Amino acid sequence: MPRLVIALGGNAIKQAHETGTAEEQFHNILTTCQAIARIVENMTPEDRLIVTHGNGPQSGNLSVQMDMAKEKIPVQPLDVIGAMTQGQIGYMLQSTLQNLLLAKGIKTPVVALVNHVLVNKEDPEFEGENASKPVGNFLTEEEAMEIKETKGWIVKKVKPTAAKPWRRVVPSPDPIGNVEAEAINVLVDAGVIVIASGGGGIPVYRLEDGTMKGVEAVIDKDLSGERLGECVKATQLMILTDVEQACVDFGKPTQRGILNMKVEDATGKYKEHFLAGSMGPKVRACVRFLEWGGEKAIITSLEKALEALKGETGTTLTL
Repeated sequence: MPRLVIALGGNAIKQAHETGTAEEQFHNILTTCQAIARIVENMTPEDRLIVTHGNGPQSGNLSVQMDMAKEKIPVQPLDVIGAMTQGQIGYMLQSTLQNLLLAKGIKTPVVALVNHVLVNKEDPEFEGENASKPVGNFLTEEEAMEIKETKGWIVKKVKPTAAKPWRRVVPSPDPIGNVEAEAINVLVDAGVIVIASGGGGIPVYRLEDGTMKGVEAVIDKDLSGERLGECVKATQLMILTDVEQACVDFGKPTQRGILNMKVEDATGKYKEHFLAGSMGPKVRACVRFLEWGGEKAIITSLEKALEALKGETGTTLTL
C-alpha cells in the first residue's frame, strides 16, 4: 500500500516578491492544491497521502507585526507563533483542497492538525551561538547590532553579498518524534488526507513527569516531514521546492540536474553540491528517510510533482 508524504516548500504558499496578503496566499495555495489534487486523482483506494508544509514567511511576518505592536499587545514566543501560523496555513490548505476534490467528485476527507513535534532540550542548537535558523527580516549590520544589544537576539550574516546580509537566527533542533503520531495514524488508516507537522511542528520537549513544554525554536520542515513519514510508515517522501531537480554546480555554467541518485552518492561525491542553506537539509531528510526504511524519496518542483512521481523528472533518491 503506497503511502506518500508531501512536504511543501515556502513558494507553495507565498512567493518571494509578494507581501503575503490573504488573497496572494490563497491564490498560491490554489495552484498548490491543484497539483495535489492531480496526485489524488491517480491514487488507488488503498493509497494514502499525508501533507506537511513550511511557515517561514508567515511566522516571520507575524513576528514583525508583534514587534511593531509590542507597546500595546504582548509579543508571543516562537512556539505560539508556530502554532498560530500552523493553524492559518492548515486552514487554507484544508479548505482549498477539500473544495477541489469535491468539485472532482472525490469525497476523501481532509483534516489539518495542530501538531507538536518532540525535540531534545539538550540539542546543541540551544547552546550559545549555535542557533542556525534565520527568521524575520533581512537587516543591515547596524540594525543587526542594535537588535543584538537591545533584545539579546543572536544575529548572523546569512547572505554576505546582499545589501542587508544579516538576520536573526534561532535554534533549529533535530526533531526526534511526533507527539500526535497515534492520532495521525488512526486518520491515515481511515483514508483521511492529513495535513500535519506544519512549519516543522510546534517544538516541545518532555519534562521528567512526561508532560510537554514549548520551546523557543523553529524545526526544519523537511527533517520534521521525514519524521512524520516514519510515524505513518510512509513508502515515499516527496519534497517540493522551487527547482525541478537537485543539481551539480547549481548556479554555474556547468549546472546539471540529477534524475536518479543513490544514498552513497548523496552523502559522498555529490555532498559538497548541496549547501546547508538550500538543498542540504532536503537531501539530508531524503537520506534519513531511506536509511529508516522508505522505498524512495523525491525532490522536485510543485509544477512537476506528478511527473516526478512517475520518474519522468525531479531527483529520485534510493538506496
